[in-house]
Amino acid sequence: MRSSSRPGIWAFLIAALVLALDQAAKAWIVRVASPTGVGPAIPGPVRLTLVDNTGISYGLFQGGDLTRWVLAAFALAVSIALAVWAWRAEKLATAIGLGLILGGALGNVADRVVHGAVVDFIDARAIHFPWIFNPADSAITVGIILLLLEGLFSPKKTAT
Repeated sequence: MRSSSRPGIWAFLIAALVLALDQAAKAWIVRVASPTGVGPAIPGPVRLTLVDNTGISYGLFQGGDLTRWVLAAFALAVSIALAVWAWRAEKLATAIGLGLILGGALGNVADRVVHGAVVDFIDARAIHFPWIFNPADSAITVGIILLLLEGLFSPKKTAT
């Protein structure tokens, strides 16, 4: 039996925090930007523009109800695999990265189930970033970067 001091516990705490913050931000933007799709003005190059993404990253695989449920099921299956990996994590960096990815994935799954599409609203096109994204997408990206950095820079285990 694993101790509560295991790094994997952190993955679930981080995932829960990411999920809660992501869903709160999306509920807020849906409330303030509907029906025009334009959120309140904020200073700087980032705008708040509400869009429903029925596809996946970069707007690929846009579709109807079948696509919605297939993508939700796939993301849920990946989330289960991530949860197993996170539970077994032995390094804190791995747990943090997986927690960010898991929380983001579950946030986007929740959107598909509740809204029929992923709620995107962070619009950085003014700085030449061509996609509109959300906090869950950001958490997934940061989590992947952490896992890559950990893989590149962590000491290698030697065979005994």
